[in-house]
Amino acid sequence: MSDIATNLAEIKARIGGACERAGRDPASVQLIAVSKTFPADDVREALEAGHDVFGESRLQEAEAKIDLLPSSLHWHFIGRVQRNKVRKILQRFEMIHAIDSLRLAVYADEVASEIGLFPKVFLQINIGGEESKGGFEPDAIRSEIETLLSLQRLEVMGLMCIPPAVKKAEDSRPWFMALRELRDELENNIGVPLPSLSMGMSGDFEIAVEEGATHVRVGSSIFGKRAYRVDGELA
Repeated sequence: MSDIATNLAEIKARIGGACERAGRDPASVQLIAVSKTFPADDVREALEAGHDVFGESRLQEAEAKIDLLPSSLHWHFIGRVQRNKVRKILQRFEMIHAIDSLRLAVYADEVASEIGLFPKVFLQINIGGEESKGGFEPDAIRSEIETLLSLQRLEVMGLMCIPPAVKKAEDSRPWFMALRELRDELENNIGVPLPSLSMGMSGDFEIAVEEGATHVRVGSSIFGKRAYRVDGELA
């Protein structure tokens, strides 16, 4: 068994353990293997180990891998979405994790209409109110959620966040709780389900699962350490 296969098995076992502690079905959590900066051959190893859901954050790098790999793979775009790349991102990825403003959502909806797609998206929440991170402020999402849900093409799956950096995984728990509670509040106020929460990375995914994550983004714990940072994060 390769290192990647071994790591995948360990991560899935840890997800299962977190689900057991939270009284959840492990099938309710989707592991996204974050392959950004890693070569297509590493993705193939993960695929051979039975995993077929991958996350990328840079369009050009992702396109090269997508073209080299089987069409059966499922690709999630987890990075910042630039307006001039929206069209290609919508065409290449089945799920987008970082719609971070109403302006971007409206534009993506218009493009999706032009090309005949119904993209699944997460709304990124700046849960810690950090100037260095994008996303909707909680008060903004409260006032804009109905407009976002009225868009004809975007299928809003739920909320996404990258919490403030912490010294230990447990310290992330309040941020994950805050996102879940915000989601629950929005559901109660608007009467529309927002079933998914994209939160948790290599250092804290078990805490995120315990607090309700449905999608966790894990890269370095599967593929190994990156030599440099990408988009400000080592996921």
